[in-house]
Amino acid sequence: MKNKPLFVQIWLVIAGITSGITLLILVVIPLFLGDFFTREIYNTIEDAQNSLFAGRQQDRLADRWLEGSNTVERDQQQLNIRTVRHVLITDDGKMAPNLATLTADFRQQLIAEARSQTSQIQRYSHALNNENLFYVIRSESYRGTKLYVMSYMWDAHRNKLVRELSFRLFLILGLIMLFSWIPALWLAKYLSRPLVKLESYVKHIADRNWKEPIELDRKDEIGRLAVSMEQTRRQLLRQDETKQSFLQHISHELKTPVMVIRSYAQSIQDGIYPKGDLQTSVDVIDQEAERLEKRIRSLLYLTKLDYLSTQKQVRLETVRLDRLAEEVVDRLRWKRPELEWSLQLDPLTVRGDREQWTIALENMLDNQIRYAASGISVSTEAVGPGGGGGLFKVRNDGPPIEPDLLAGLFGEFRKGQHGEFGLGLAIVKRIADLHQASVTAVNTAEGVEFRVTFG
Repeated sequence: MKNKPLFVQIWLVIAGITSGITLLILVVIPLFLGDFFTREIYNTIEDAQNSLFAGRQQDRLADRWLEGSNTVERDQQQLNIRTVRHVLITDDGKMAPNLATLTADFRQQLIAEARSQTSQIQRYSHALNNENLFYVIRSESYRGTKLYVMSYMWDAHRNKLVRELSFRLFLILGLIMLFSWIPALWLAKYLSRPLVKLESYVKHIADRNWKEPIELDRKDEIGRLAVSMEQTRRQLLRQDETKQSFLQHISHELKTPVMVIRSYAQSIQDGIYPKGDLQTSVDVIDQEAERLEKRIRSLLYLTKLDYLSTQKQVRLETVRLDRLAEEVVDRLRWKRPELEWSLQLDPLTVRGDREQWTIALENMLDNQIRYAASGISVSTEAVGPGGGGGLFKVRNDGPPIEPDLLAGLFGEFRKGQHGEFGLGLAIVKRIADLHQASVTAVNTAEGVEFRVTFG
């Protein structure tokens, strides 16, 4: 069944439920009807007896019936109510009228039941000649002796009513079940139609056709699914645009040093030294090769971080970030010896990958060194209750970052203030994300400040 179209599955489920309920009703209702009409038969018999004994006329009737008057049949016809018939039984076992249709054994049973019953009125039933006989025995007094009235009805009337009502009920339920399948089919198509539409959208996404928006005006679970799919489509579209831009920037960043190296090498082969002499020209080639190597290394490391972010694999170890910052500053301060460094490194312990945080600090400090005017300040501090969090700050006194650049400063190949592209700050952002930390850049009165917040 699960391999059939969804609307067929829904229709089959609805049809199966309605059919099951209908069949259950068809089985149960006749039982209830039979029980109901049985109670009604007894009520009818008792009502007939009450009419018989209204006005205390039982003595007169008993005289006439027991004497065998020819008016017995007429009296029976007058007293029959819904085919209820009556038989008088005296205490000595005499029965009037003496029904020949009743077997001798059953007549003896009636006499025994009448004599043994403890209440004035008692209900009985008996199977006779493949039919059920429902009767009520009522005890009364007759000229100082016991007199019993046995009033009875055959079940033919009950069976006829049960058959007629059951047939009509079966017919109505059959029509309801038949005509309910039509709206059930419509409902199945109505419920499956948006899912079919979403299936088409998913195929478009699988084919990398992300331009067409997913439009489904619903507020139910299917509508929320469509909203989630639309968010996924937009995210994929942004990722695709970022990827295309990323590839363009990679091509530009790698092509430039390769072109310089190639042109300088060809010039040297031709005996021409672009920088005036061989050594200076070779130095340019070496610088461009170093630049190319740095770009490739950054790309490879960024790819590694992307992989780690999908695998949620971070090597956790105890890292004294204040000591690590001091080590990185000692290694990088030679790039611009004229800069003045201010270090306020309070003890700060974090959990993470030491190698990754070393690279993150190197990239942040390298960026600060590039734009600093005269000095850089670095600080660490533990924050939060019990020192559970931490804050790392590095600030230079260079020019502020333009507001339109500040928002996307930590993206891949973001264009810098001097028109260059880089991956350093993007790597910092990825490392911070892997360690559930946040990194921000703000313009302050003293210059540009990078902040990494832990916890």
